[in-house]
Amino acid sequence: MGNLPKERVRENFPFDCSGIDFIGPFWIKSKQRKSSLYKTYVSIFVCFVTKAVHFELVSDLTTQIFIASLKRFIARRGRPSLKFSDIGKTFTGANAELKRLYKLVINPDPELAGFLVDENIKWKFLPPRAPNFGGLWEAGVKSFKFHFKREAGNSRFTYEEFLTIMTQIERILNSRPLTHLSTDIDDLSVLTPAHFLIGIPITSISEPNIIHIETNRLNIYQRLTKIVQSIWKRWSNSYLSNLQQRSKWKFEKDNARVDDLVLIKEDNLAVNKWLMGRLIEVFPGKDNRIRVVTIKTQHGVVKRPISKICILPMRE
Repeated sequence: MGNLPKERVRENFPFDCSGIDFIGPFWIKSKQRKSSLYKTYVSIFVCFVTKAVHFELVSDLTTQIFIASLKRFIARRGRPSLKFSDIGKTFTGANAELKRLYKLVINPDPELAGFLVDENIKWKFLPPRAPNFGGLWEAGVKSFKFHFKREAGNSRFTYEEFLTIMTQIERILNSRPLTHLSTDIDDLSVLTPAHFLIGIPITSISEPNIIHIETNRLNIYQRLTKIVQSIWKRWSNSYLSNLQQRSKWKFEKDNARVDDLVLIKEDNLAVNKWLMGRLIEVFPGKDNRIRVVTIKTQHGVVKRPISKICILPMRE
């Protein structure tokens, strides 16, 4: 494996170097009855260094609206010095109007080009048919796009309702564990993208699990909560599966060790909650590969098969 590009390892503030991706369209309605629907899109900004994400609603595909979304991003996250985006076929997608948005970025008109020059923002593009160049758009973010579109794509929301869902999903992505925070074996705290943005982990409001309740029995606020919980359940499972990569038989991975910090796969966890633990005992099989482990968590000691844990990167 080659070295990471300098933009990925250079110390800098969040989003100074970032990538941009898009998802959509979604349908937005007004609060008035029998009102017409209009399309909206979500811009996904991904920080190259911290892997933090930031979402912006793009209600139009004009230059002015796109510049406005960049201004909102700059106002909240600071002015970036470098932006990357893909121009490959998979990024452009099949939607004709979304293609117009990418063409606007690839071949900016004088107004957009002038804005980028005035703000001293450089824009670079990945070569076509080179998905390995866009490795930062990790599987976790891509799977979120799939689940977000699957859960919310056919629903009709007002602007406030959609914005509520969007920001909660942003919170979920910025809460994902990256690595350990301390070498203390009694410390189960982990580093998340949120630490680089606000200095502490992002907390969520405790709410009952309503995924299995019929939608027609819920009020509008509960429906939004159900959508967020459904996306969290699907995405967190796929994210943990991506962390636990299965390599070919000829490439062996290191065995789990005592004191390793792990994520435990558990069903029905509340939104934004990750079950962390520290390995206190391991049980190898006849082939000397670890098959079962004993884990110390905040709630006690549990025993799990190796397939139900994900070891966070922490070894030197």
